[in-house]
Amino acid sequence: MGAIKYRIQAGGPWQRIFPGVYLTGRGAPTVDQLDMAALLYAGRASLLTGRAALRRYGIFPAAAGIVDVLVPAASRPADRGYVRLHRTRRMPGTYFTQGAIRFAAMPRAVTDAALDAATIGDMRAIVCAGVDRGRCTLEELAAELGRSRLRNSARLRAVIDDIARGIRSGPEGDLMDLIDRSDLPTPLYNPRLYIRDAFLAMPDAWWEAFGVATEVDSREYHFEEADWDRTMQRHARMTAAGIRVLHFTPRRIRMQPDLVISTIRRTLQTGRPVAGLRTLPAD
Repeated sequence: MGAIKYRIQAGGPWQRIFPGVYLTGRGAPTVDQLDMAALLYAGRASLLTGRAALRRYGIFPAAAGIVDVLVPAASRPADRGYVRLHRTRRMPGTYFTQGAIRFAAMPRAVTDAALDAATIGDMRAIVCAGVDRGRCTLEELAAELGRSRLRNSARLRAVIDDIARGIRSGPEGDLMDLIDRSDLPTPLYNPRLYIRDAFLAMPDAWWEAFGVATEVDSREYHFEEADWDRTMQRHARMTAAGIRVLHFTPRRIRMQPDLVISTIRRTLQTGRPVAGLRTLPAD
């Protein structure tokens, strides 16, 4: 202990992160070092979960300064610093690793992150990020949630149902809520459109009987430059096929809901089915 005290004293070569956990350097700890320190502090059975685990999968940013860690129910450590401990009797039987860093499988990480979300929009964004590209399924999330009565569990079940209807982002969910509250006919969300056997597009919302599609344009949630180009190409293909395509930003949906609904309503009133088009619902 004397050697450690010497190394962590002012001006010494080490620094203490937590009791019994030291960094052998004086620079700012890296993300990996902070995650590893959290696990060392929490104990040998601990696992990263929530946004900290999703960051390991590269799909969702962690909350600033917070690392969520699963520990067995009988564990003794308490929350400390940036580490937030979640005692559970359902410690995962399997987990993933990056080097020595252990983290929960995707369904558990998504469920824990979503239950901690402050808003319905954040919850939808987290679940959509997990489901995107088949990283986990809605069935896996529903099974993970089980019969939980934790805070936000009923809201998360509703979000899972929303995504089963076809929405694939938080802003799309906002549009769905807006349409559900209106007198508009219910569209299909993210269906696959075909001209004969050739795939045409997958619009965010689609009124087949009227030949009208709606797109939620958001760089914030799921657009990089290449994605934006694909969105414009999709618009061109749909309009060339005779579909009337409306575009709304998330801000417009939130701040001017009446305008969004009136614009859709006017477009539906003059719409008509597109000949030769085939619709398949979202998976």
